[in-house]
Amino acid sequence: MPELIPAPEPKREKFPKSRLLLLPAVLVIGFFLVLPLVIIITYSFLVPATFGGVVWQFSTEAYTQFLFERDIFDETLAFNAAYLQIFLRSVMLAVSATVVSLIIGFPTAYFIATRPDRQKNLLIFLITLPFWTNLLIRTFCVLLILRDDGLVNSIAIGLGLYSTPVTYLYNDFAMGAGLVYSYLPFMILPLYANLERMDRRVVEAAYDLYATPRRVFTEVILPHARPGIVAGSLLVFIPSLGTFLVPDMLGGGGKLLIGNLIQLQFGSSRNWPFGAALAVILLAAILVVLMLAARRSRVPDTAERR
Repeated sequence: MPELIPAPEPKREKFPKSRLLLLPAVLVIGFFLVLPLVIIITYSFLVPATFGGVVWQFSTEAYTQFLFERDIFDETLAFNAAYLQIFLRSVMLAVSATVVSLIIGFPTAYFIATRPDRQKNLLIFLITLPFWTNLLIRTFCVLLILRDDGLVNSIAIGLGLYSTPVTYLYNDFAMGAGLVYSYLPFMILPLYANLERMDRRVVEAAYDLYATPRRVFTEVILPHARPGIVAGSLLVFIPSLGTFLVPDMLGGGGKLLIGNLIQLQFGSSRNWPFGAALAVILLAAILVVLMLAARRSRVPDTAERR
């Protein structure tokens, strides 16, 4: 009987060539995400130079400045809520823009999801059409609409609602309207993606069982749309929290938001460490929101498995 010779095992490469395909992604993430983040965190623990830039000396003064004010004579610290109020104002405005976007976006997404395919494509195209232009141009269009001789006042005066123009610009309303207009598609598209996959027969069965429209919405439609609500809310809240262009143009500079404050520190104030510290605080707040949203989205899945 001939002796069987085992086949040689294939040689394994110590470094598979397929991993080289990951190199572009690693370089992009490293240079455009990790490296800037390391620079910002490092700058936040340094001392500001006289005419901008930093002095390479370790200090936590930038974080202390967020909540406290140092006396110029005896260097004692006193609580100062000015920057905290700016941060809270930014949070409240971002929350308001998110809620309004959800109120407008949910029925819009549901309407699109229940249309025929040809109409769906047209409506989605119309919603995404403004994003073919720059954010600066879109914000300037809102300014033209809301100004004293703009479209809103012209229509209202023409209908006889009031006789003299009403000032809509340079206040919280104008900033909120600009944020909603800028980021509303980010709310509609995730909601549409969830509602479009919903089985319409479940809704029809609920109506056949004499469920009220309110109960159908709360027990059938809303649970199915919950992932879209979470995703859309994050996509609206996060950029609204750090925006600086919309309040700069529509707010008139009267009320600072955290994005404008960061811009000022790297610009005319020339306090780079404090600007970096504000950016780190903003990033930490966003990470907390993301973790809460991730934890919230896991709760229904756990309950379903049980």
